Amino acid sequence: MRTWKLFVACGIFAASLPVFSATPVTVWLEQMTSPEVAAAIRAGTTTIIVPIGGTEQNGPHMALGKHNRRVAALASMIAMKLGNALVAPVIAYVPEGALAPPTGHMRFPGTITVPAAAYRAILESAARSFKLHGFVDIVFLGDHGDYQDDNRTVASALSREWAATPVRAHAIREYYDAATTKFAEKLAALGYLSAETGRHAGLTDTALTLALAPGMVRSDLQRGALPGPASGVSGDPRRATAELGQVGVDAIVAQTVAAIIKATRRP
Repeated sequence: MRTWKLFVACGIFAASLPVFSATPVTVWLEQMTSPEVAAAIRAGTTTIIVPIGGTEQNGPHMALGKHNRRVAALASMIAMKLGNALVAPVIAYVPEGALAPPTGHMRFPGTITVPAAAYRAILESAARSFKLHGFVDIVFLGDHGDYQDDNRTVASALSREWAATPVRAHAIREYYDAATTKFAEKLAALGYLSAETGRHAGLTDTALTLALAPGMVRSDLQRGALPGPASGVSGDPRRATAELGQVGVDAIVAQTVAAIIKATRRP
């Protein structure tokens, strides 16, 4: 009788223990509990994507957090396509130019900058944190052009240091190339001129934002956002649409997923 009672008691106790699913309910690390992350890693979710944005002026028609919202949306899509990845919190503080005198985007109110050394230190410390907890592939995805070399420098240095381990850091430049050069090429094939697509806050930039975070675009101001040093616009955003932006979204996701699979493939 005592044995039976002990068995029942143990069964009740075991049933009361929390059960942590090996399948993440979200790809976002910050929305998971620590035991859920541990369970996901044990089950093979060993890639962590570090989405990097920036807080900068984007002409009179786009909000300052454009890069942050876009890279969050795209990183989530990419992680779901990969099937073995989680997404870290977005890094929103990045190098944006000098303070005294102000250069680049720092000439416009609202832009936030940090020194390149501080930015690289954040990437490095985050990557070391992920390695400590069992992630094997740490992927930097940057939505902004100015820090692409910093991403590569940090990833290369860490991968050299970790050569005797299975852990690697990857700076996936293909993400940014797809969002800029490749997207512009696709628009050129549709008849749009390079002077219209632009390099910042123009057609490509605005179309991507309309597809991914339309609330960041002031459509009433988009029609008057003419290029020039005073406006902070390079290109012409007036004909940008969410439909055009989806062309870029599809290219970015496909090209980045392929690049990550290639970079993380083991011999």
